[in-house]
Amino acid sequence: MFVGDDWAEDHHDIEVMDSAGRRLARARLPEGVAGMVRLHALVGEAAGEAADGAEVVVGIETDRGPWVRALVTAGYTVLAVNPLQAARFRDRLGVSGAKSDPGDAHVLADMVRTHSHELRPVAADSAQAEAVKVVTRTHKTLIWERTRHTQRLRHALRDYFPAALAAFDDLDASDTLELLGKAPTPAQAAKLTVSQISASLKRARRKNVAVKAASIQAALRERHLGQPEEVAAAYAASITALIAVLTTLNTQIKALEGQVEAHFGRHPAAEIILSQPGLGVVLGARVLAEFGDDPDRYTSAKARKNYAGTSPITRASGKKKVALARFVHNDRLIDALLTQVFSTLKVSSNARAYYWRQRDRGKGHNAALRQLANRLVGILHGCLKTGTRYDEATAWSHHAELATG
Repeated sequence: MFVGDDWAEDHHDIEVMDSAGRRLARARLPEGVAGMVRLHALVGEAAGEAADGAEVVVGIETDRGPWVRALVTAGYTVLAVNPLQAARFRDRLGVSGAKSDPGDAHVLADMVRTHSHELRPVAADSAQAEAVKVVTRTHKTLIWERTRHTQRLRHALRDYFPAALAAFDDLDASDTLELLGKAPTPAQAAKLTVSQISASLKRARRKNVAVKAASIQAALRERHLGQPEEVAAAYAASITALIAVLTTLNTQIKALEGQVEAHFGRHPAAEIILSQPGLGVVLGARVLAEFGDDPDRYTSAKARKNYAGTSPITRASGKKKVALARFVHNDRLIDALLTQVFSTLKVSSNARAYYWRQRDRGKGHNAALRQLANRLVGILHGCLKTGTRYDEATAWSHHAELATG
């Protein structure tokens, strides 16, 4: 039997369909235990006497959450359907543009009935990998939030206190936030003494404190175009609030980093992932979290590369054939992989040689980086499949032969 599950925050629209496309049941179920119990009853009633041997395939537009976990635990085959795929399939069933939640449940049921072989089952990741994903995603989200608030702080300072931008390089650094909190207006900042500035720099464990303190004081006392005193005071109140948010974010990012290290360190694949060039604890944890650890999820290195979004897509029509970058991908994963690439270029001579070979072939900088990321994903896949650590000579032996041949 095939089940379409159109989920919302507090309910699920369900349609049960047989292999011939006949609707066996339809219902709106509440989220939670009560809804899951009713779903099991609905499936059981539809299956009748064959309930014990029935195979149930569920299509739903998400791959996480307690509802999905309960479906997998119950023994159902759960297929995660991309909302874009469902929208395209809906257009095949009708071109009027009509849409409803029960109608979406019907689309999902019919989609898994006819195209289940082309859809991705929900990965059976371990609880350890799920825990790593939770803390790494929150950690990265807080970093993104810190960047957004830092940009807001920069824009505010540019509008009324440009001397601060000349004085401080890192606006989200603890010493910068401390000094701006003490003196949020140009007039107050000009009165800061070298000893006050030095004390903040020492607490932040800066080097060359005396030189930096004198430089910061000089920059804060430079004459700049400003705002009337009343406007400056209003800006000062605004950035004081931003400073409080940034200070809290810094504290929580540091605390979550410890949780990322702890959860990742307990995973059995951590040693192999950390052996990869350019991957440290935090970045390695992100890569593990986004790839997952289901051993059957990626049937080949190509499948892992396709999911990563590093492999190109081909568009061919008539005599025209082009290879393009994938723009539909896991943003968090591609961010981690490209960060790994930049680090790898510094530590691996083979990776640098591979990058420059791509440039010599006429590829641009970004295309060469993606190609190197694609190669690194393939190396990681091989290491994880064979349970071996990264070895520079083994990983690049084939390309070294091509380069010298």
